[in-house]
Amino acid sequence: MTYRLLGPDGKPYPSTVPGTLGGHRRLRVYGRLDCPNALRWLARGHYARHRVFFADEVTARLAGFRPCAVCLPEEYRAWLGS
Repeated sequence: MTYRLLGPDGKPYPSTVPGTLGGHRRLRVYGRLDCPNALRWLARGHYARHRVFFADEVTARLAGFRPCAVCLPEEYRAWLGS
């Protein structure tokens, strides 16, 4: 199976390994795949077409995304302070 992940340049690339983090392209936010906030939006059908995936947090940050305040509160607070 091939997965589509975003790289540090924000461009998609194929991967044989699934992403460890999900994100929202328009909001430029990333979080855990089990984030309650993202799962709520997905259940309502408003999130899926803007969903992107990352191999790791470093890649998500380099692509210009910020951590989710709901599922990654410590990372979010650190991001606010930077």
